[in-house]
Amino acid sequence: MASELSYLKSLVNELNEKIKTLEQGLQGPAGPAGSAEGIRMILVGPPGAGKGTQAPNILKRFNNMVCHLATGDLLREQVAQGTDLGKQAKAIMESGSLVSDEIMVNMIKEQLENNKDCQKGFVLDGFPRTSGQAEKLDSMLARRKQKIDNVVELQIPDQLLISRILGRLVHPASGRSYHTEFNPPSVPMTDDVTGEPLMHRSDDNEGTLCKRLSTYHQQTRAVTEYYKQRGIWSPIDATQKPAVVWQSICAIFDKPK
Repeated sequence: MASELSYLKSLVNELNEKIKTLEQGLQGPAGPAGSAEGIRMILVGPPGAGKGTQAPNILKRFNNMVCHLATGDLLREQVAQGTDLGKQAKAIMESGSLVSDEIMVNMIKEQLENNKDCQKGFVLDGFPRTSGQAEKLDSMLARRKQKIDNVVELQIPDQLLISRILGRLVHPASGRSYHTEFNPPSVPMTDDVTGEPLMHRSDDNEGTLCKRLSTYHQQTRAVTEYYKQRGIWSPIDATQKPAVVWQSICAIFDKPK
């Protein structure tokens, strides 16, 4: 009886260790190769595909030594701070024109030079949106003797996206995102980190979303083709649970260089 009990206890311990290892894999541990080398990558996906969920996992994987550059947020920040680039961008936007590729690339360059969080690389989100922007980004990085390592595209059908987005909540100050059904905050309508209130984005309505998705597909086709030709593009099925999507991203990072 005693020997059988001892055997069962050892079996339970082995199972607990196995469960712990699997759970850590789902949560996105910092892999030794990735954390040592860093990453320069682009996260591609329509609004609501899960970029805001996966970007923090990527930062954690690389010990928070790479930065998340969401170019829309970056542009608004530069304008709010009244930087030289921000003033240029504000004048262009107020005239009804689009901010030039050069200004956007220079904003990214400024972050790489001055943001200490970018010392081991970056996760670009929202740029490039055209093949011309991709070429300018590559040229800027080449002058720094750097290059894009991976382009990961989160793919999901439009109708599923719309249902996802209509339940989306954001913390305005940090950009952290939640979902009323798929990723709810611990306390309803409250940010888990700061305790500050969450909000729905004003443009999260079905009519606006359909227009944004149409624009996204038109723009993205040329960009993904550009990176496919360079052999660094990887598609991921973003209809799966976030933990499974994260496993797929880790598998890309773990591929031999």
